[in-house]
Amino acid sequence: MPEFNPFFSDLADRIHAKNTVVSVGLDADLDKLPEHLHDRDLPRWAFNRRIIDATHEYAACYKPNVAFYEDADGWRSLRETIAYAHGKDVPVLLDAKRADIGNTARKYAELLDHADAITVNPYLGRDSLSPFLSRHEKGVFVLCRTSNPGGADLQDLELDSGEPLYRRVAALADLWNEAGNVGLVVGATTPDELADVREAVPDLPFLVPGVGAQGGDAEAAVEYGLADGVGLVNSSRGIIFAGSEAGEEFATVAGQAAKRLRDRLNEHRKRDDG
Repeated sequence: MPEFNPFFSDLADRIHAKNTVVSVGLDADLDKLPEHLHDRDLPRWAFNRRIIDATHEYAACYKPNVAFYEDADGWRSLRETIAYAHGKDVPVLLDAKRADIGNTARKYAELLDHADAITVNPYLGRDSLSPFLSRHEKGVFVLCRTSNPGGADLQDLELDSGEPLYRRVAALADLWNEAGNVGLVVGATTPDELADVREAVPDLPFLVPGVGAQGGDAEAAVEYGLADGVGLVNSSRGIIFAGSEAGEEFATVAGQAAKRLRDRLNEHRKRDDG
């Protein structure tokens, strides 16, 4: 049984209490927000608040991608979003894919002053992730096998040992998991590789993107994504923009989409349990 840090222990409690492994990706693209929100002071915050109100009962976690918030009003919107999610007792994982060296990495890691977990890029090696990994109470999800088609360009490259690069990344992340605060990002669009990574690291929780608009394998996401029942299956556009044609009822439709995904994943969870 894996030994989890405070973030993953709290996540396990949330998963158990709400019977859900759904991560809702809050990618508040201004170009896609409902027209009636555009005259608000902070449209992204107004959108996210409605989405959170409609989905929090089905969410194990919220995952804002910081790319949609990197301007002055965006950062304000993100801070409000995180505080509001915390008010609903839902943890927040920042999808930032950060990494760098020295002082730059330390500044990037300050994002964890505001959120509960973050995604990081291992390409620069262990020292680039040290400022994140040293936050023992936070969660750190290391990119391993991503859900985009181009991920194979590098991640599938075969090393001299015969193993693909993504599997070496998984093994390194397992070594870096000294504080029980490391997870992996492994996409649901490559179920065979998802299974391969799980075989390599049986105790690391996964964040599994690609279920929803990208058409990833929900059954594989549940079968291989959870470590002792802990892990996250993410949908972003498939939930938050499910009501793009519903006008002011957009959040109601998003809530229905989140519930459907929770129920769909739980069917597979029950089969695995029994």
